[in-house]
Amino acid sequence: MRNKKQLLIEQLDQKLEKFKYFAMVLIPSKGWINTIRTTLNMTREQLGTKLEMTKGAIQKIEEREASGQITINKLRGVGQALDMKFVYGFVPNDGSIDDLISVKSEKLARKIVMRTNQNMKLEDQGIGDEKINKTIKDLAKEIKREVRKSIWD
Repeated sequence: MRNKKQLLIEQLDQKLEKFKYFAMVLIPSKGWINTIRTTLNMTREQLGTKLEMTKGAIQKIEEREASGQITINKLRGVGQALDMKFVYGFVPNDGSIDDLISVKSEKLARKIVMRTNQNMKLEDQGIGDEKINKTIKDLAKEIKREVRKSIWD
């Protein structure tokens, strides 16, 4: 039976799935605004007129976008002026939110088990590699099921 957290993870993964293709798109060195504007053969003055700004202000906007110092609201506004819809999102490096949580859960489980095993070794009560791996796997499953906050530490 799926719990509420698992359902939320699945739903978020479904939403983010659509962004996976965008992760492969290379951002133009001069930024999207400059690239789209010049491809449309639109001058800075023409774009400025649509946004009620000077061409110098448009140049600053293009520079800010290229350097990563532009706001989402500004990008959205420029998109509207270009008759385009601005979209943004996140793509998990590990494939999906579920995979990300799995990786983090196993990392935390390994840390806990290895620390505990080290203490047990000091007392001459260490366990074998097979038992360690099973314990890590079981603990990781439990951590993932609970989505413990400590996986982000």
